[in-house]
Amino acid sequence: MDLPAPLGWLLDEAGASPGPDRFLAELGSRLLAERLPLAGGALTLAVPHPIIARRTWLWRAETGAVIESLGFAGGPPSHAERDWLAGLGPVLEDTVGAAPDKPVLAWAGIRGFDPAEASRLRQAARFAAAPLAALAERAALSALLEAYLGRRSAARVRAGALTRGTGETIRAVLLYADLRNFTALSEATPPAEMIASLDAWFDRVAGAIHAFGGEVLKFIGDGLLAIFPVTGSAAEACEAALRAVVAARAGMAHLDAARQAQGLPPLLFGTALHFGDVLWGNIGAVDRLDFTAIGPAVNLVSRLEGLCRPLGRSVLISGAVAEETSSPLLPLGDHELRGIAAPCAVFTLAEG
Repeated sequence: MDLPAPLGWLLDEAGASPGPDRFLAELGSRLLAERLPLAGGALTLAVPHPIIARRTWLWRAETGAVIESLGFAGGPPSHAERDWLAGLGPVLEDTVGAAPDKPVLAWAGIRGFDPAEASRLRQAARFAAAPLAALAERAALSALLEAYLGRRSAARVRAGALTRGTGETIRAVLLYADLRNFTALSEATPPAEMIASLDAWFDRVAGAIHAFGGEVLKFIGDGLLAIFPVTGSAAEACEAALRAVVAARAGMAHLDAARQAQGLPPLLFGTALHFGDVLWGNIGAVDRLDFTAIGPAVNLVSRLEGLCRPLGRSVLISGAVAEETSSPLLPLGDHELRGIAAPCAVFTLAEG
């Protein structure tokens, strides 16, 4: 069967596209080569994510550039991609395939499309159904993995890091945070209210971690473990972690003020920072794995956080972090940590 080049590509090769952005750019360039009067295009996929409802890629024919736009769950319906295309020219839009949340493929023309051109674009949309179904499935899997594993860990798993015992040693700042008096609070609080309190706590802390380039590895009851991998200098990772702690404390101060206005107790917490080498990879049972960080540095940061209550501090920082940062810190002396052979030099933020 002698097919036009774009349709042949959709039938034979498009399913192997590395991502929706490259799919859109490649299809657009092939349609341009067939003398279709395109100014730009848009591809929208629904994704199962707690925050993001849909992802849209926008392609400009003049430059070949692709940018991404996000639609958020719970928000009002958005037609931003259609408005963007309309700014380029007349728009032709098609839903693709038979899935409940169908992909949407749209094009803007440098002029209005004549009936033959519109028919060719709709035929391309029909041929795009199979490769787009594969891309949508991969995008959905990526969104789920990122929601449950975090961005960096999800990327490793997608790349095939699935064997138990495999991993890599990385240098990172570790952050361990934990709520105080959680057991007593949970016994005196209805479950739904307790879950809402935990979610509010995690929002403030995890939000600050992600804002400064860190990643939450796991939630542990009422606590969490996060890492700030060294991608530039150790000092940059340590400064980012310290800024995240300051931001988290500010967020919790606002939350506690709101809780006080509602007659609720504050959510007291402790946070510890340490810098060192961790093994980042797969551990677990033969049929149930966890992609996480392990090693002496992880043990130390969790033990260090346990000193927050006896020392009366909400933030404790190891000497390893203090050596890498120029931020003003207050020394609290050397302290024994349970299960750790050598005493640990302990610091806190200068403002307390």
